[in-house]
Amino acid sequence: MRYQLELFFTALGFFTRLPVPAWVPWSPERLNHAARYFPLVGWVVGGIGAASWLALAQILPPTVAVLLSMAVTIRATGAFHEDGWADACDGLGGGWDKSQVLTIMKDSRIGSYGSVGLLLMLLTKAAALVELAAAGSAGVATALLVAHPLSRLASTSLIHTLEYVREDETAKAKPLARRLSGTELALAAGFGALPLALLAPAAAASALAAAIAVTLWGARYLRRRLGGYTGDCLGAVQQATELAIYLGLLAAWNFT
Repeated sequence: MRYQLELFFTALGFFTRLPVPAWVPWSPERLNHAARYFPLVGWVVGGIGAASWLALAQILPPTVAVLLSMAVTIRATGAFHEDGWADACDGLGGGWDKSQVLTIMKDSRIGSYGSVGLLLMLLTKAAALVELAAAGSAGVATALLVAHPLSRLASTSLIHTLEYVREDETAKAKPLARRLSGTELALAAGFGALPLALLAPAAAASALAAAIAVTLWGARYLRRRLGGYTGDCLGAVQQATELAIYLGLLAAWNFT
């Protein structure tokens, strides 16, 4: 159990800016096995976002509370996944072949595709959450608690199904480039899907369908363009799936 706890804290320290206990050892091998807890990290980030929203919504208008809640979660993760989204937009939008795409993604500067993509993604995410706020404070909180773990499961599934395509040994995501065992994948799936129980059946089905659709499309697109994934691609799929879940919940709510 201590080893599993160490793996969770390893994942938490890698995927967020949150402090972890000093007694937790770190090694590439441990990080390699920590991917099983990526969706569980989503529980923590989603919980931070939900708690922030519930507190802020008591004293501020919904739009402001949503934006500040988003800011809190972005701060908690160090914009880790948003950065991947922007880099993926730049690379996949501006690159013609695999080599060019990977070179653009590695550039620390953000280009036109990344700027526009990041802006539109954040605006759409905020708009969806503001609309969900019309269903009450619990609607936004539940959406955050569901979307963060489930979207991280989407990224974890790519680690299991696709090949890592960067040859640079210094790449940040290189230690994660190992297929999960059946037990590890089942554990990740459980952590990612369990929060769906917070939703009504129709809303849960809509959120899950949106997540699966984006994950399958993302896997197919990345396999065609790159032959696999990079760390930036994992962040991009997480962000796209998170947004898709909010839209799925919004669609289910509007339909009912």
